[in-house]
Amino acid sequence: MIVHIVAGGPERFLTDFEEYETETKIKWIGVDRGTNYLMERGIHPDMAIGDFDSISKETLHALKDKNIHLLKYPSEKDETDMELALQHALKLKPEIIRIFGATGGRLDHFLANIQLFSVSAEKDPSISIMIIDQKNEIEIKNPGTFEIKKSSAKPYISFVPVTKMVENLTLEGFKYPLKNRHIFFGSTLCISNELIYDFGTYSFTNGILLVIRSCDD
Repeated sequence: MIVHIVAGGPERFLTDFEEYETETKIKWIGVDRGTNYLMERGIHPDMAIGDFDSISKETLHALKDKNIHLLKYPSEKDETDMELALQHALKLKPEIIRIFGATGGRLDHFLANIQLFSVSAEKDPSISIMIIDQKNEIEIKNPGTFEIKKSSAKPYISFVPVTKMVENLTLEGFKYPLKNRHIFFGSTLCISNELIYDFGTYSFTNGILLVIRSCDD
């Protein structure tokens, strides 16, 4: 199963959902204004979460008419709407969680989300958590060896430690290769790399890593 969470960040940063609609066993979760984005694109979420202050009356009526599971919370609470959505997504035990609409808006929310997703990935390494917008694809990775495919749409690849240190990072098939390097939090050594072959690999033995694929245009 794959879970897609659509948050209420600026709409202009959303990627096209059509490329994901052909996948099977997808559950969509709308987070407050993100529910509007889904409904406007003809996608009926399996669940909608938030205080719903930013959802149009038409959308709210449509959600109720279609018996979509609504989880309404007060605007003043200890958790953000995204944290609540992620908690529900994790309970479904999916293979992949993709988050849309989580970039391009408030930096405090974005940074909090990165921390939140990193902690969740560490607790359950079997679930791949990704943040996607028009220019970036961010994946939170636990230790292991991974193959990565060259992409003309997002040619630049950066590796950013989330933990104090990522140990024994090795990059093969890249313009700037590495061999068993320890990368400390705050290092810019692995920013803006590129693949020189159709496929490459990266591996590390300890820590949590953000793998960011991006483009300039």
